[in-house]
Amino acid sequence: MKTYKITVNGKVYEVTVEEASATETAAVKAAPAAPVSAGSGSDEKIEAPIQGTILSMKVQAGSVVKKGQILAILEAMKLENEIVSPFDGTVSSVSAKDGQVVDSGALLLTIAAK
Repeated sequence: MKTYKITVNGKVYEVTVEEASATETAAVKAAPAAPVSAGSGSDEKIEAPIQGTILSMKVQAGSVVKKGQILAILEAMKLENEIVSPFDGTVSSVSAKDGQVVDSGALLLTIAAK
């Protein structure tokens, strides 16, 4: 068995893959997606999925954002990763700035759900 971390839309999931013989299909066990609570007045912390450098923060505090909108560009290992909004809302605070090096799990910004 091998375990990998996979990032989908800014969320990290742990996936375990079983090695299979040529006649078998590999079995994959993925962590279930955590539901995003977008209830009125709730705040969602948007964190860096991996260590890297913030190339560009695309929003500011007070910005209204839509689900899937790009919030920031994070460069890691020479690849640019788009950090996107998980739901519609308003940016409450921005904790990262352009050029800043961030660790995995570092708070980038907070969004208040509509």
